Amino acid sequence: MKLSIQLHLTGLSLSNTVSILEVFGVKRARSTVHNWVYKADLQPEPGRRPDHVAVDKTVIRLNDEQYWLYAAIDPETNELVYTKLKPTTTKVLAYSFLTELSKEHDVSDAVFLVDGPHSL
Repeated sequence: MKLSIQLHLTGLSLSNTVSILEVFGVKRARSTVHNWVYKADLQPEPGRRPDHVAVDKTVIRLNDEQYWLYAAIDPETNELVYTKLKPTTTKVLAYSFLTELSKEHDVSDAVFLVDGPHSL
């Protein structure tokens, strides 16, 4: 259940999430995964105004394919503020992620915490 919630929150569709679960031998309907995600109430809420935002990107593998997970986290609560899953990483995609983050949340006064020399 936890894996399916995390996969869906990264931006995978319900169908793709179910496909990934099948790789691990777990057979669930899309409606079941949908219920897990929304009953867990873990969807990032729009309209937040965090003081600090930790941003990072990491590579993950799904079905032998490589994807980049971009994430923004409120370090005070350790809650996801915004996530995006992309098939590649470029400065343009990083900029797009930050632009979407700023449209979804008021981060104009936030201090951004970035670990290492990333394109973020």
